Amino acid sequence: MMYWSDRPFSLGAGEKRAHLKVQGLSAGYGAFLVLRDLGFEVKPGLTVILGPNGAGKTTLLRALTGLIPRQGDVLLDGEDLPERTDEIVRAGVALVAEGRQLFPQMTVTENLELGAWLAPKAERAHRLEQVLNDFPKLRERARQLAGTMSGGEQQMVAVARAMMSAPRLLMLDEPSLGLAPRMVDELLAIARRIADHGTTVLMVEQNVKKALAVADRGYVLERGALVASGPAKLLARSSVVREAYLGAGSEPVPQPARPTVRPEPTPRPQRTPAQASAA
Repeated sequence: MMYWSDRPFSLGAGEKRAHLKVQGLSAGYGAFLVLRDLGFEVKPGLTVILGPNGAGKTTLLRALTGLIPRQGDVLLDGEDLPERTDEIVRAGVALVAEGRQLFPQMTVTENLELGAWLAPKAERAHRLEQVLNDFPKLRERARQLAGTMSGGEQQMVAVARAMMSAPRLLMLDEPSLGLAPRMVDELLAIARRIADHGTTVLMVEQNVKKALAVADRGYVLERGALVASGPAKLLARSSVVREAYLGAGSEPVPQPARPTVRPEPTPRPQRTPAQASAA
């Protein structure tokens, strides 16, 4: 069951592809810094951020989207990215947060409309029609309460809601978390198609192998610092990624055979001539 149509997505940046450049980014919570002096680029296409739990991946997206304070330079197409969340949305950035964050007692349509809350009513209705064309299965579920849908279906609603803002840059935080393998494949395919049709995608993802299979380039984040980066195909073959995330090197290293040591037989006590004659 596919949740998107075969034709190109009608929402998004089209030919105006976004380019994000980050220099000297530091962010955290209170006095505790999680990210220290990060520098990286998100070029048109699909970029993935990899790393273990606690590496700072979600903190990075929260800092870029104004949910927590940040220091450093963040440029979107050469211009400073605002720090206020509403201004970031106006600049063309959308975030699908971890956990989807839908309103369970609202219908699919009502949740989708919230993605274009900054747009005039007529424009909002136009975008809703476009997004339902892009995700035809959601049209069938338009009146269904979001809370009654499966996790995979809810994630589709969350992605579609983000596309309602017609973003130039779409950020996805752990989109496959808790989903069945089939839904993971479908969701990552949607992310790839969104990138192919004009919206730059920055994705944090736990499924390293599948994420690198759909990405153009990637970064590895550990303890708030970038430790590896490069084209996705090369990154998948790097020793850093393979040993840490793809299981390579997890098998025990063969050891040379150790010689078998057999205990020396215990010598039998010698009998004296007197003992022998007595016997």
